[in-house]
Amino acid sequence: MIPVCHLDDLPVGESVRIDTAPPIAVFNADGELYAIDDTCTHQDASLADGWVEGCLVECPLHAASFDLRTGAPTCLPARRAVRTYPVTVENGTVYVHHTAEEGTAA
Repeated sequence: MIPVCHLDDLPVGESVRIDTAPPIAVFNADGELYAIDDTCTHQDASLADGWVEGCLVECPLHAASFDLRTGAPTCLPARRAVRTYPVTVENGTVYVHHTAEEGTAA
């Protein structure tokens, strides 16, 4: 498990980037925590810098959108899913399990 931050340091609608290989973005979407690869599959852009609405994150570069629950792209120009990662909270600290789950292709 990779420690990310204290839960209080990740407000609703915000994200944090973890500098792992590959980089991972952790999102607080309406009180639910999600972790996905931080790089858009369309072009190299940080999804942690994108806009979160509900369970979706929009890439800041070309507006591709991904479902945080599955990693699946929800619109063009992205065609490939990003990987998702399990997230847990223990004693107020957010952790990402580095074992990825393959996102589903749309």
